[in-house]
Amino acid sequence: MDELNDVLAAVGPRLRELRRERGITLAALAETTGISESTLSRLESGGRRPNLELLLPLARAYGVPLDELVGAPHTGDPRVHLRPVRRYGMTFVPLTRRAGGMQAYKLVIPAEGPAAAPDPKTHEGYEWLYVLNGRLRLLLGDQELVLKPGEVAEFDTHVPHWLGAAGTEAVELLVLFGLQGERAHLRARST
Repeated sequence: MDELNDVLAAVGPRLRELRRERGITLAALAETTGISESTLSRLESGGRRPNLELLLPLARAYGVPLDELVGAPHTGDPRVHLRPVRRYGMTFVPLTRRAGGMQAYKLVIPAEGPAAAPDPKTHEGYEWLYVLNGRLRLLLGDQELVLKPGEVAEFDTHVPHWLGAAGTEAVELLVLFGLQGERAHLRARST
């Protein structure tokens, strides 16, 4: 029973740390989850015992597995269970599960998308990419580059940028970006 109490006591500080790492206010989190600010505050301070009814919406809001919120011990299975996300005609396959910080994705851009007319975007952060297969068309500011397998690019995402397939085959690449880049690419509403 002491072990269970210790695990539950650690949930509050873990929730507070995760919220602060993400730069989310209690008010914004309350709006996203439907849980009142006072309940969220009591959860974080240890004044309220966590339960599934509260933890499930929080795990969804943070995009992390429930066992990460409660600090569940690892079960010994080291596999990462990938759940691809489709946005803007591209497929993002998460390769990491860390909350906050740098995230790694495999990105697949089909030859026919995204939109034929490039629409460069900017956002907070920094990106690093490595072309695995195909040829990548990268618009970066006033530059247009074509990267082949094995080539790498890194850039400040305040510079307008756009990625697409160059040619008639899909392009696959590894992409690393921080939390702001993850939000811009994966959490924005798809068009």
